[in-house]
Amino acid sequence: MDGAAQISGGIGVTEAAFAQLGTILESAGAEKFLRVAVLGGGCSGFQYTFELDEAVAGDDIVIEKDGVRVAVDAVSQPFLDGAVIDYKNELIGAHFAVENPNATSSCGCGTSFSI
Repeated sequence: MDGAAQISGGIGVTEAAFAQLGTILESAGAEKFLRVAVLGGGCSGFQYTFELDEAVAGDDIVIEKDGVRVAVDAVSQPFLDGAVIDYKNELIGAHFAVENPNATSSCGCGTSFSI
């Protein structure tokens, strides 16, 4: 994990994730944020999705630092309790990633997991 995490509702976001998201949002122009969700599917049973969104729902958990926001919907929250959202810049590529203590196994793709 790269840097200290800002935590809200049991979900953390690292400094690296906030920094990269801030860079992305500067070019997006609109008032957007990163939505992180867990969906059924993927090669291990569940998968993470990352997308820019404009509308925060009333039951979202929102983690914010310096005006940069990450939101997690109510359905995904239990799957991400204790997890940390990070940004990794590795030889295989740069990407947002989730370090999730609830995942009992994960796929090599990094976006699919099982509990």
